[in-house]
Amino acid sequence: MLRHRAVKPLLFLLCLVPLALLVYRWETNQLGFNRAETVARFTGDWTLRMLLFSLTITPLRRITGWNDLIRFRRMLGLFAFFYGTLHLFHYLWMDKAWFWPEIWDDLKVRRFFSMGWTAWFLMLPLAATSTMAAIRALGKRWQLLHRLAYGSAIAGVVHFYWQGKAALWDPILYGMVVFVLLALRLWFARKKLLAFFSHRPKVAASS
Repeated sequence: MLRHRAVKPLLFLLCLVPLALLVYRWETNQLGFNRAETVARFTGDWTLRMLLFSLTITPLRRITGWNDLIRFRRMLGLFAFFYGTLHLFHYLWMDKAWFWPEIWDDLKVRRFFSMGWTAWFLMLPLAATSTMAAIRALGKRWQLLHRLAYGSAIAGVVHFYWQGKAALWDPILYGMVVFVLLALRLWFARKKLLAFFSHRPKVAASS
């Protein structure tokens, strides 16, 4: 099923559904009294969800053996950056009207803003190196670079938690997912190291 050519375009369209829903609710005045706050929360939620979906691909592939899943990780990561950029631009445009002195004050005084910027900047090099040309140029360093996605997810969860506006269970739930994904990553790394050392040829003792 994963080899079917229609799967990837279908996933692309599914990733656009949240944006279409947001636009529809905006045009039909279904975003509540504080539309700006609703849009900020919506785009922030979907940034984290897409990022976590992309990070789930590798452990799910290793557990299930569905290697074709790897074909969708880059798309999910790019959609995470897309929704994160919408979230950032909404803040710069709707909240601050591109008034940079006030934006700079937020960065200095309100710690959750600095953590949000951190999460976005950690995704920036991942999006910039998502092309096949960049993958070939970076070689093995590409995989090391793209582990920044975990840092971005952690920063995003902290950014959400420090706002304190919504029910704290939401960022706690996201944080639990990140913890499980990191634990799985460490577990697989441990198994790989154990397999490596168990297959190393033993050096014969000198006479």
